[in-house]
Amino acid sequence: MIVGPTASGKTSLALQLAQTEQVEIISADSRQVYRYMDIGTAKPSLSERKAIHHHCIDIRNPDEFFSAGEYGKLARQIIRQTLEKNHIPVVVGGSGLYIQAAVECVFSGNYRDSRVRLRLKQKASEEGLQILYHRLSQIDPVAVEKIHPNDLKRIVRALEVYELSGEPISHIQKKKTVPSCFIPQFWGLRWPREILYRRINERVDEMMALGLIYEVEMLKARGYDTRLNSLDSVGYKEVFAYLDGTIGYTEMVESIKQNTRRLAKKQLTWFNRNQRITWIDLEEPTDWHSIAERIISKYHSAL
Repeated sequence: MIVGPTASGKTSLALQLAQTEQVEIISADSRQVYRYMDIGTAKPSLSERKAIHHHCIDIRNPDEFFSAGEYGKLARQIIRQTLEKNHIPVVVGGSGLYIQAAVECVFSGNYRDSRVRLRLKQKASEEGLQILYHRLSQIDPVAVEKIHPNDLKRIVRALEVYELSGEPISHIQKKKTVPSCFIPQFWGLRWPREILYRRINERVDEMMALGLIYEVEMLKARGYDTRLNSLDSVGYKEVFAYLDGTIGYTEMVESIKQNTRRLAKKQLTWFNRNQRITWIDLEEPTDWHSIAERIISKYHSAL
């Protein structure tokens, strides 16, 4: 498992690993699963995906539902099949819940009702998200320890499951958790904050140069918008706001950078709770080859 915040170099390391071993890469990015969302999700290039087998990329349309539970089942199946071929499965991503699902097979049941979800979102909008967070803390103190007070999606999801099932989501997940058939190794990429923030800013500038606005225009032309969970995300919601005339170009770019830095902070908070992660403190210039050799050596020694 190669984890870390956005723009930390996870893809670069995974591609370096594939230079020396028979590796298959399994994306653990909750947005790379969607088609037509390439630039804003920093997907590996088509040439990289042709050279090295990648999984869990472009498997859903933006308006199709895909949960962490579904990802967990799929990722486990791919990991098992990869191991059967004597290849090394490398799970790469910054979506902590997806990483957790791959290891623990997180499950929350088929408890879904768009009306309940909409009502909860409206309540958060009208009365404040803290109202919902406080309610969740009373219903499910175990789940609330893992959810940030500003994480609207996960707070709403937990309350939606509770209203439809009558059980806290943490209880359901615990009952349905299935131990994995593999022992994962976790490697985390960590930069000094000022360097990580610079890398984030540079990545956003690169996305703009590659045509992020055009990508969002094409999504909009297909009838997609930020009412979809897939597009209510950093990099896309700001461009939609720009195209709708809500904000100007400079404000859009700065908002993407700021929101991406906030996302990186949340990702680090999530991963810092995982005591199994071996952290690699990075510096520039980065010797990805030596880091890859270290990981491969540890992998083989554990067999």
